[in-house]
Amino acid sequence: MTVPTKKTRVFSGIQPSGALHIGNYLGAIQQWVAGQGQKTNFICVVDLHAITVPQEPAALRQQTRELTALLIACGIDPQQTTLFVQSHVRAHAECCWILNCVTPLGWLERMTQYKQKAQKQESVLVGLLDYPILQAADILLYDTDEVPIGEDQKQHVELTRDIAQRFNYQFGETFVVPKPVIRESGARIMGLNDPTAKMSKSDTVRGHAIRITDGPDEIKYAIKRAVTDAHSQISFSSDPERAGVNNLLQIYQLFTGKTRPEIEAHFAGKGYGALKGDLMDVITESLRPIRERYQHLLADPAELDRLLAIGAEQARAVAEPKCREVLERVGFLRPS
Repeated sequence: MTVPTKKTRVFSGIQPSGALHIGNYLGAIQQWVAGQGQKTNFICVVDLHAITVPQEPAALRQQTRELTALLIACGIDPQQTTLFVQSHVRAHAECCWILNCVTPLGWLERMTQYKQKAQKQESVLVGLLDYPILQAADILLYDTDEVPIGEDQKQHVELTRDIAQRFNYQFGETFVVPKPVIRESGARIMGLNDPTAKMSKSDTVRGHAIRITDGPDEIKYAIKRAVTDAHSQISFSSDPERAGVNNLLQIYQLFTGKTRPEIEAHFAGKGYGALKGDLMDVITESLRPIRERYQHLLADPAELDRLLAIGAEQARAVAEPKCREVLERVGFLRPS
């Protein structure tokens, strides 16, 4: 008798703040869509993480629905992927408190992202410091095997591994120790106006990024002004001086699926005008159906809420038993 192979479990979280751009799409969402059916996927709209900085309540609710609509428009299928909102599953906050009580403060204080963000704020909220432990709870509640991330999030997943191993050592084997999975190409799409900085949702300078919901005019504006260099040859390069062109070529490669030799042959003898023109066309046509589906979904908030209710129920079915196990391991009485 053949024992069925357990599917790899994958957890991903994304904040409902800022407009998603093509860096999010190419670096993360494409992976999530491709993994559907092959792996057991949990995608969480992490609204609890979003309030580590002040949020306007009505805007947060609207952004949560907008993000849900955009993920589905990009190809996330609620019938294949558990898509849910973090605050709809109380086990996340409950498990976070338990993990707080086994995590040394020094582990959090050395987090690079915390130190960078704290330097920009006059007063640092506790939630910003505690952010990585809530992220650990998100991941560990689902017996997650893999966490697809960008390079900048690797330290947080390493912390999650440390917390899981510490808890398992103190209270017995409870958590699966997850591993980070970083996409070799496209994990770090850079800003079009500054190819030395990662494309960011928080950067609102026009031309820095192309949002997934941008129309043809905005795409044209951003690509026409994208940084290139003084060279004439269009080719992939690790030379920092050619970071702008290399970034454009990476984006072209990820949207078209062509190989690097094919792309270099296509642009042989051509100038940057040809590269930018072709890239405009490729991005515009790739995003058009996504934008149309998004607008259709956003027009029906009741349907979005229905889909999120189904996702929350599916997530609770996994997270709540794991959270009860954690509570029992620590020594809490089970309610009668």
